[in-house]
Amino acid sequence: MKKIILVALMGIFAIGGVIFAQQGGGTMQLTSPAFENNTSIPRKYTCQGQDVNPPLTASAIPPATKSLTLIIDDPDAPVGTWIHWVVFNIAPDASIAENSIPGTQGYNSFKRNDYGGPCPPSGTHRYFHKLYALDTVLNLAEGSSKKQIEEAMQGHILAEATLVGLYKKE
Repeated sequence: MKKIILVALMGIFAIGGVIFAQQGGGTMQLTSPAFENNTSIPRKYTCQGQDVNPPLTASAIPPATKSLTLIIDDPDAPVGTWIHWVVFNIAPDASIAENSIPGTQGYNSFKRNDYGGPCPPSGTHRYFHKLYALDTVLNLAEGSSKKQIEEAMQGHILAEATLVGLYKKE
């Protein structure tokens, strides 16, 4: 009972496996028409397919949002968390189109400023698609690191949502 109360006070909850966070009055959800939370990401969006970003849709973006930031990473990588895509200063729109560059791209673990799809060396990996609604536009250059972006977001996050996709090479 105490855990439920603590979670409610922190404003973090889950419905159908989709994680929501509530800060500053905003509640947001992140979904994809290509895959559901905790299900397999279609091959098309991986290194074995076209290696393009999947379409994403956000709902309940807080009205005070000035920009969105998207971070896709894989905590199951053998070398530590592998960063697949970092995009910031995304217009506070409800969708990110497939195979698009919706904002300014940061540096990923592939040593590039673009999307790199799931490509696990073995086993099934989890790919966290984390969307942050910010009350500011980040004053950072293209190629900024995930760490630099996360530091710049501190104190500016209105809401966040996470969508988890799974992938195993065939």
